[in-house]
Amino acid sequence: MGRTGVCCCCAALRPRYKRLVDNIFPEDPKDGLVKADMEKLTFYAVSAPEKLDRIGAYLAERLSRDVVRHRYGYVLIAMEALDQLLMACHSQSIKPFVESFLQMVAKLLESGEPKLQVLGTNSFVKFANIEEDTPSYHRRYDFFVSRFSAMCHSCHSDPETRTEIRIAGIRGIQGVVRKTVNDELRATIWEPQHMDKIVPSLLFNMQKIEDLDSRIGPPSSPTGGEKEENPAVLAENCFRELLGRATYGNMNNAVRPVFAHLDHHRLWDPNEFAVSCFKIIMYSIQAQYSHHVIQETLGHLDARKRDSPRVRAGIIQVLLEAVAIAAKGSIGPTVLEVFNTLLKHLRLSVDFELGERRSSTGSASFSTSSKESDERIVQNAIIQTIGFFGSNLPDYQRSEIMMFVMGKVPVFGTSSHSLDTSHLGDLGTRRIQIMLLRSLLMVTSGYNAKTIAAALPAPFLDPLLSPSLMEDSELRQLVLEILHNLIDRHDNRAKLRGIRIIPDVSDLKIKRDKISRQDVSFMKKHGQQLYRHIYLGCKEEDNVQKNFELLYTSLALITIELANEEVVIDLIRLAIALQDIVIINEDNLPMFNRCGVMALVAAYLNFLSQMIAVPAFCQHVSKVIETRTVEAPYFLPENIFKDKRILPKSLEKHEKNLFFLTNKIAESLGGSGYSVERLSVPYVPQVTDEDRLSRRKSVVDTVSIQVDILPGNNTEDKVNNTEEITFEALKKAIDNTGLEEQEKEKRRLVIEKFQKAPFEEIAAQCETKANFLHDRLAQILELTIRPPPSPSGTMTITAGHAHYQSVPVYEMKFPDLCVY
Repeated sequence: MGRTGVCCCCAALRPRYKRLVDNIFPEDPKDGLVKADMEKLTFYAVSAPEKLDRIGAYLAERLSRDVVRHRYGYVLIAMEALDQLLMACHSQSIKPFVESFLQMVAKLLESGEPKLQVLGTNSFVKFANIEEDTPSYHRRYDFFVSRFSAMCHSCHSDPETRTEIRIAGIRGIQGVVRKTVNDELRATIWEPQHMDKIVPSLLFNMQKIEDLDSRIGPPSSPTGGEKEENPAVLAENCFRELLGRATYGNMNNAVRPVFAHLDHHRLWDPNEFAVSCFKIIMYSIQAQYSHHVIQETLGHLDARKRDSPRVRAGIIQVLLEAVAIAAKGSIGPTVLEVFNTLLKHLRLSVDFELGERRSSTGSASFSTSSKESDERIVQNAIIQTIGFFGSNLPDYQRSEIMMFVMGKVPVFGTSSHSLDTSHLGDLGTRRIQIMLLRSLLMVTSGYNAKTIAAALPAPFLDPLLSPSLMEDSELRQLVLEILHNLIDRHDNRAKLRGIRIIPDVSDLKIKRDKISRQDVSFMKKHGQQLYRHIYLGCKEEDNVQKNFELLYTSLALITIELANEEVVIDLIRLAIALQDIVIINEDNLPMFNRCGVMALVAAYLNFLSQMIAVPAFCQHVSKVIETRTVEAPYFLPENIFKDKRILPKSLEKHEKNLFFLTNKIAESLGGSGYSVERLSVPYVPQVTDEDRLSRRKSVVDTVSIQVDILPGNNTEDKVNNTEEITFEALKKAIDNTGLEEQEKEKRRLVIEKFQKAPFEEIAAQCETKANFLHDRLAQILELTIRPPPSPSGTMTITAGHAHYQSVPVYEMKFPDLCVY
C-alpha cells in the first residue's frame, strides 16, 4: 500500500500526473510537503503544460475530500502545492488550472473553520499578484466579493480570531480589486452590486476598533497584545487603493455607498468619521474627478433636507472639507452649483428656524430654542463653506462668485435675485442679508484686484451700497468690512485698526502706490457713491463704536488707495459736511452719536493732513485737536469711545475754535498748489430712486430742498412756471405715475448736471438760486431782522444739506431752513 492508500499494482496503472500528485503528500501530514516530489511535479507541469488542468482538477478533488473529512493537514499541503504550481507556470494552459484553483479557494472560504478561511484568502492574494499573459473573458469574482465582504463583518466570539478573519477579508477584497482592475474586463468590479458590498465592508473596519467591539461583541482582551496588522489601517489602505483606481465612468458608484453607510450607521452626528472618510476620498481620487464627489454630496444634501439640523450640518461640514481640497485643483463646472445649492439650503434653514419660532409654545420653549440653535449651526456651516470655498478660488472665478452671491442678497427695488424671501418676513429677510454678507466677507478676504474697477464693478457696487443694507447696524458693519477687503490692496487695515489720533502717521509705515488712471476714472464715476454711503452711515442713530471705527478705516483706505488732489478735496468736503451734521443736528441724533462723528472727523483729518503733508493744514488740525483736548475732550476718539465716557448736556455754546474751518483749510491748501475753489461748495450726497421711497427722513428732506433750488437755468423759470387750469392739467395732476416719472427725470437731470457741468456754471447757478430764494422768502414769510454777529453782515443759510454764503442775516420761520 502506498501513501495514498492504493495498492502498488494499481498505483502503477494510474496516470503519471496523479502519481506525481499523490507522491507530494506524506503519510503523516505533520511532515509537510515532500519537496523532492514537489520538484518533480513542478518540472512535469512546466514540461507538459497541457496537463495542468488535469493536475488542478485532481488536486481540487483531493482537497475537497480532505476538507469534508477534516484532514486539515493534507488541506494545507494541497494549497501549498497549488501555490507553487501557480508561481511556476505562466503558459496559456494555466487558464483551466486557475479555474480549479479558484474552486479550491472557494471551498476553503465556504468552510466554517477560521484557519481554512485565512488559508484560502492567503492563496487568493498570491494568485491576485500574478500577472497573466492574456485576459480572461469569462472569469467572474462575484462569489469572492460576497465572501470576503462577509468576512470583513465577522462576529466571531473570540476577539483575536475575529480580528484575524476581518484582516483576511480585507486582504481578500484588496486582492479582488488588484486582480480585476488589471484585467481587460475590469469594469465588472465597479458595478453597483459589488461596490455596495466592498465599500461598506472597508468603512466598517476603518472605524475605531474599540467602538466596533463595543457594538458587536465583547471588548478585546487588554492582555492580548498588539496585532501585527490593524484592520482599520489595512482597510484604509485598501480604500485608498480602490479610489485611486477609479475612473470617470465609475467614480459615482464608488462614492454612493459611502453615503449609504454613513446614513445607516448614523455617522453624520457626530461627523468626525464622515469628515475623515471624505478627506481620504478627496486625496485618493484623481484631481480631475473631484467634482463628482462634490456633486454627489450636494445631491445627498438635497435628499436629506428634511432631516435634523445636526445631520444637515454634518453633511455640510463634509462638503466644506471636500470643496476645500477640490478648490486647490480642478472642480469642473460645479462652482456655481455648489453656491446655488448652499444658498437654497440657507433659505430653507432660516425658514425652518422661523417656523419653529412661530409654532413655539410656553411648554415647549426649551426644545424650540434648542432646534433654533441647531439651525444656527447649519447656517454657520453653510456660511463657512461658502466663504472658505470662495476664498480658495482663483481671482477670476472669485469675482464671478462675488457677483453671484451679491445677486442673491435681498435688496430693495431689485427682483433679479433668485433667493426667494417673500414668505420669510422682515426678520427672515434680515437674517438672510446678514448671512449672505458674512459669506461675501469671507469670499472677498484676500482678494487683490489690479484695479479697483475690477474689484468693485457697478453691478456689484450698486446693490452693496444700497440703502436697503443700511437699516441695521450689523448690516452696515458687514458692508464696510467687505469694502475694506476690496479697497485695501496693500494690507494696511491692521495698521489702521481702532479710531484714534495718530501722533505720527509715518510710524505706521503705510504701503501705497501711485494712483492709476483706471482708479482715477473709477473715482470720477463712483466716488460719490462711496462718499454718500459714509455720509449716511454717520447719521444712523444705532451706530456703535465699531461702526465709527469702520467708517474711519473706510476714509483712511480711500485716502491711501484712491486719493489724488481732486479726491482729497472731496474727502475734506465730506469731513466738513459730517461736522455740519453735528452742528446743525437736524436729525436729532443722540449726544453719543454727535460726539462720535466729531471724533471721527478729528481722527480722519489728522490722518489726512499728515498723509498729504501740507504744513499749514497740519498746523490747523493740530491746533483744533489741542483745543479740544482742553475744552471739549468728548470730541476726541480717545475719550468718547472709552467705557466710562462723559457726555456734554449741550453743544450749542461751543466756540468756533473747536471746529475745523473751511476757510482755514482752503487757505492752507491753496498755498500749497491745491485747487480749493470746490471747498466753498458744501458736500451734498447723491440722490437715488430708492431714497425717495424709503423711510429715511434725512435723505427725503434733502431731496425736497435740492429739487426746489437746483433745476433750471435762471430764476425766471420758477416765476413763469404757471399753467392755465384746464381739464388736461387736472388729469395730469391726478396721474401719480406721471408725476413720479417726472420727478425721477428731474432728479436725473440734476445729478447729471452736477456730475458733468463745469464748476463755474454750477457755482453761478447756486448763487443765483440763493438770491432768488432770499427774495421770495422776504416777500412771503414773516421776517424778524436781527443785528449781524459779524462785521460783514453776512451769514450762511443752510437749506437741507445745501449751504450758501453771503446772504443777509434774517431769523426765518421755515420748516426746512436753519440760520447760523
